[in-house]
Amino acid sequence: MPASIPSRIDLYPFQRRLGEIMTVPTAAIAPTETVDAAIAEMARLKSSCLIVLGAHHRPVGIVTEYDIIQALAADRAEILGKSVSDIMSAPVVSLPPDAYLYAAIARMNRRSIRHLAVTDPVDGRLVGILHLSSVLRQRAEDALALQNDIADANSSDDLLQANAYLPHLAAALRREQLRPEQIANVIGTAYCDLTARAADLAVKEMTAAGRGEAPARWCLLILGSAGRGESLLAADQDNALIHDGEDDDHPWFAELGQRVADLLDVAGLPYCRGGVMAAKRDLRHNAKGWRKCIAAWLEAATPEALLNADIFYDFRPVAGEFHLAASLRAEAITSARGHRVFHALLAKGIRRKGSALGLLGKFRTRDGRVDLKAHGLQPLVAGARVLALELGLATTSTLNRWRAAAAVQLVSDDDLARIEDAFSLILGLILDQQLADHEIGIAPSSNVEIKRLVSIDKERLRRALHMVDEIDLLVRNALGLI
Repeated sequence: MPASIPSRIDLYPFQRRLGEIMTVPTAAIAPTETVDAAIAEMARLKSSCLIVLGAHHRPVGIVTEYDIIQALAADRAEILGKSVSDIMSAPVVSLPPDAYLYAAIARMNRRSIRHLAVTDPVDGRLVGILHLSSVLRQRAEDALALQNDIADANSSDDLLQANAYLPHLAAALRREQLRPEQIANVIGTAYCDLTARAADLAVKEMTAAGRGEAPARWCLLILGSAGRGESLLAADQDNALIHDGEDDDHPWFAELGQRVADLLDVAGLPYCRGGVMAAKRDLRHNAKGWRKCIAAWLEAATPEALLNADIFYDFRPVAGEFHLAASLRAEAITSARGHRVFHALLAKGIRRKGSALGLLGKFRTRDGRVDLKAHGLQPLVAGARVLALELGLATTSTLNRWRAAAAVQLVSDDDLARIEDAFSLILGLILDQQLADHEIGIAPSSNVEIKRLVSIDKERLRRALHMVDEIDLLVRNALGLI
């Protein structure tokens, strides 16, 4: 672990005060100025808002781009000659400069606003403004540093150092109280970036070794949790490759897949135990070859075919020609939509690992732990995938899939709320366990130690797992199978 990494972690909104990060001077205007003048001033300052100042430099309102667009849509050109006070939002949400950043974030989220005035606590005069974009940049510093480390990597050892930073970043984001699904998305994006950089390095190695140019355009795909943007800290490799060559495979692509796998293994993303890697022949195809695979999965009733489909439908392109992936996704979605027998088989297998709860709601543990991926996340992910295939959705996010199903009333709003709570809770419990294990040198896994949970979290987990146990019935009911 590089000695410099801990010093880069500076992601605590409860340690930053607004006076340190607010924008000064602020973009402001008098309430008697016209809307036309406000537009000109915003353009001159390249600002997305203006604070409207009254007597003694005190804010009395705020005018944003959105306010102006709404006013123009309502009154057309007549609005330009009206005063700013006619369209401004009031009162202005404000905090003093010594307020902590977390308070500002909470207030902005609660009010659904993008700008917050910073005012003197004594006389109320405007001293600065906080923009949501600045907050997001501040919160993303470490993620950007990680991306830069990956982009600059010139070897698998460089990738390993970048990958080793992920637990520290995840811990900092967790302390910053980001939602578990947001942290999982950051981690999943990092795995995608690592895989993309491994592909770049593999191509460079092949060029240096005299292997020549690729025989056709190609695209490397990430499958599984990273493809959904839902990764935690115990990931292995799940990838595939599509190309537009005439032959279904070529030695150049076989070597590329193997080199990528080898680089990632050294970088801390181990070979997939199930062989789901572009290094394997059945995970490399041209478009025609993938069509044959998809058709075979749809027609077959074997567990292997269903498992392959489960992994495949969550893919995300990470390197090469992304349009190849877009075409493949369109074909995959079209072919699966309306295939009721296939959907029924997928629904039937949602709870193939069984329940994590026994009689009287007791946890079924092994060595004091419960595998919350197998018995918690996987049914939620699998259920969402089946509904996405039924609806022909392109999104890979589990929660977005459930929300889309609720939007067309395949799932009730109450069930959606329970699913969202269960998904977030289970993700968070796994992540917390992984971070705790990392601190004491235990390899991260999805097995959560029950005795480390406080009583309220145990009860919340029981409720979440009861929801998970109903997922297969909920999906089959949505599909009209019961």
